[in-house]
Amino acid sequence: MPLRGEFPEEGELVVATVTQIRDFGAFVTLDEYANREAFIHLSEVATGWVKYIRDHIRERQKIVGRVLHIDSAKGQVDLSLKRINEHQRREKIQSWKNEQRAQRLLAIVAKSLKLEVEGTYGAFAEKLVEEQGSLFHAFEVASADPKKFAAQYGKAGWVSAFLRVAEENLTPPKVTISGTLEISSTSPNGVQDVRTALKAAEEADPESVTVQYVGAPRYRVQVTGIQYKQVEEILKKATEAALAKIAKSGGQGSFARA
Repeated sequence: MPLRGEFPEEGELVVATVTQIRDFGAFVTLDEYANREAFIHLSEVATGWVKYIRDHIRERQKIVGRVLHIDSAKGQVDLSLKRINEHQRREKIQSWKNEQRAQRLLAIVAKSLKLEVEGTYGAFAEKLVEEQGSLFHAFEVASADPKKFAAQYGKAGWVSAFLRVAEENLTPPKVTISGTLEISSTSPNGVQDVRTALKAAEEADPESVTVQYVGAPRYRVQVTGIQYKQVEEILKKATEAALAKIAKSGGQGSFARA
């Protein structure tokens, strides 16, 4: 990947392609580091005794390895396959796919700016990776909150192009949080008082708040939005509105996060 350094770091998970298999190990190229060659010793292919290395890996296979050792002077990188669990492997593959997609989106941005992709690196892409953690996350942030992104990066020409590509190609990630609201009233109008309190919760933000009956006196309050902090604030506002309303009518209530 052009926006990465020349070498990975020790302990880093990397995506690689198997190029040669020998009795003593396997040679691979690092997809994210300009196809730099790395080596996996037979003892690092799998746990336990490995009788036939081809029972575990094959040529042209995409693998995820953990970097064990780097000798930058000699240009050597040693990897391990056995020091990764399945969850880590899946997460790394998904992250790698996301970054590939981000590179394609960056190419669209570059074309709209009449630049070569490499020309975007010094102009803004490297800064985005440094500040946002990855290029894909930068596109996610731009798609989720365009105003905040624009406020952070100003009015440079690339910003509007980046925002446009992000909004056209990415669906903002959704955040959903919920909790249980317990409200009751023993007054003659208790049923109506509870309904009024639940309605107050929904009216806090009708587009994102839903209230579902669980079993009296318990009700599930769910809030869905784009930014976690904002969703938290809406949930707090909704539940406080319901509790204030039921208390005002002489009833009682409590709320517990899921």
